[in-house]
Amino acid sequence: MRRLTFSVIGVIAAAILVIGINMFADARLAAVRIDTTQGKIYTLSAGTQQILDGLKEPVTVRFFYSRRLGATIPVYGTYADHVTEMLQEYATASHGKVKVELYDPEPFSDTEDRAVAYGLQGVPVDNAGNQVYFGLAGSNLEDDERTIPFFQAERERFLEFDLTKLVYELSNPKRTTVGLMSSLPIDGDPRAMMMSGGRGPGGQPYASSVLLRETNTVKAVPLDAQAIDPDIQVLLVAEARDLSDATLYAIDQFVMRGGKLMVMVDPWSEALAAVASPTGMPPTDTSSDLKKLFDAWGIVYDRTQVIGDLTGAWRVRSSDDDRMQAVNYVAWFNIRDGINHDDPATADLAQITVASAGFISKAPNATIEFTPLLSSSDRSGPIPRDQLAMPDPAKLLAGFKPEGGPRTIAARVHGVLKSAFTGPPDLPAGQKRPDNFPAYKAQTDGPANMVVVADSDILADRFWVRISDFFGQSTATPFADNGPFVANLIGTLAGGDALIGLRARGDTNRPFKRVEAIQNEAEAKYRQTEQGLRAHLEDVEKQLRGLRTGGGETEGRATEAVITPEQRQSIDAARKDIVDTRKKLRDVQLELNREISSLQTWLMVANIVLVPAVLAILAIVLALFQRARRARARSAA
Repeated sequence: MRRLTFSVIGVIAAAILVIGINMFADARLAAVRIDTTQGKIYTLSAGTQQILDGLKEPVTVRFFYSRRLGATIPVYGTYADHVTEMLQEYATASHGKVKVELYDPEPFSDTEDRAVAYGLQGVPVDNAGNQVYFGLAGSNLEDDERTIPFFQAERERFLEFDLTKLVYELSNPKRTTVGLMSSLPIDGDPRAMMMSGGRGPGGQPYASSVLLRETNTVKAVPLDAQAIDPDIQVLLVAEARDLSDATLYAIDQFVMRGGKLMVMVDPWSEALAAVASPTGMPPTDTSSDLKKLFDAWGIVYDRTQVIGDLTGAWRVRSSDDDRMQAVNYVAWFNIRDGINHDDPATADLAQITVASAGFISKAPNATIEFTPLLSSSDRSGPIPRDQLAMPDPAKLLAGFKPEGGPRTIAARVHGVLKSAFTGPPDLPAGQKRPDNFPAYKAQTDGPANMVVVADSDILADRFWVRISDFFGQSTATPFADNGPFVANLIGTLAGGDALIGLRARGDTNRPFKRVEAIQNEAEAKYRQTEQGLRAHLEDVEKQLRGLRTGGGETEGRATEAVITPEQRQSIDAARKDIVDTRKKLRDVQLELNREISSLQTWLMVANIVLVPAVLAILAIVLALFQRARRARARSAA
């Protein structure tokens, strides 16, 4: 009886200890998290934390997720758990400034109506047409809204970027001001409009400019500017030709003061070559360069060389006297595999078209980070720019020699930069500096962020959209992603260092590579053994049929025969052989999953026993540490 009493007391004490540990862990360790995933997919980056720390007003994010979607397609259920846990991380890291609301929009419910009102995308999952939702809507105190209509599984690697961008835009609802400096008629060509009588697409603004203005405020910057307007956050210098030192100095100092820059240069601008000159003669040089700035910043670019590529080359009409009606024009090509899908701005792009593009690289001794965004294939090579003034596509193809690759056409540049000038340059006689001319800065205070593209024809309509007239209305149909390429890069630059620093992470859809390897190896062994056993089984069964019939047939039917004792023994042996062979097949099938089952058992033990034990030990150690600290405090008092 005494032993029973002690046993009961021990069980009660153990239960109290476990409950106490759980209560202590819930009170003291609720905010403690350890991210053991590969790629740290649940750990917020420094850029995200910087944006969350800078929140001055609350941001509310409403996550609409139909549980029926996860029940129907389990991969979305796992993804939804990832989104939910990340949102909780945002709420915790922002100290409550990011408020998270979770909704399950049932069909024909008020919650579904709310999801539709926010513009979230519904997807049917059954024959009845009932729709499910997997999107997010955010708002701030000024009722500005941003949405993610549907979380695409292919974009899970960029979940943190998408969430942080949404929070950033809600905390900074003012439109980005983009400065545009260009020699191209990006905003329309009045001369072409006059020549066409106002009809046709000839003088209309570029579709890329229209796209850029949808989400930004665009200001024109003169080609002779001596200073960049301080309101401009991102400066786009696209095919700006023959800039004076005073204007180069203005661009340089804009970057030194922390401005974001996107430069588009070109060894041969097809768009500029197509612009009618006052004399009516075709231009002999349409190249652009920022050599003085590039040399100081560690960027190598040769304006006399064009990159050609056999991969993705456009098919164009050859000369009239050539028998070949169409040939590969290697100077114009589509880029697919050469797109950097680890950068958020280019991750979702499928094709970029470049025309007579140049190539860039990092200078040997430069300290900048140089991240390619667009690259040619390994079937590319340089072409002298002079061959493109009056090109013969067939002759160009015949003389083209691929020299391997890839070669970088567009790249992000990140790092501390020094000025290309020692001070403001002298002005020509008669000119004076504007009022409030900014003071000279010798270098950037921190790492600068810019994008350099060795092709300005990416902006031109003919290389990414088809313009058609529909009852007087001009319509642009894209066949490449050139416009989104420029708009996305401007958007990431406008988001500041925090957004630019975010990169692709891992996702929750992680295959069990060890299990797959075991399964593949075991299945290979199983199939080989199985084939041998089945062949043997068929031989024995055929032999058994022969013994039963005495080996004869009449008119297609087996003839019965008198079975001798020796044949009976052979039949019994054959039957025993068949039973043994079938047993061996079952054993082989069992062996196929034995190692996988063993691994599964160990994983269950680790999840059920090992992890709680580690947490319990951690809680006990922390409790003892705090107890010792209180004891020292009492003794000191």
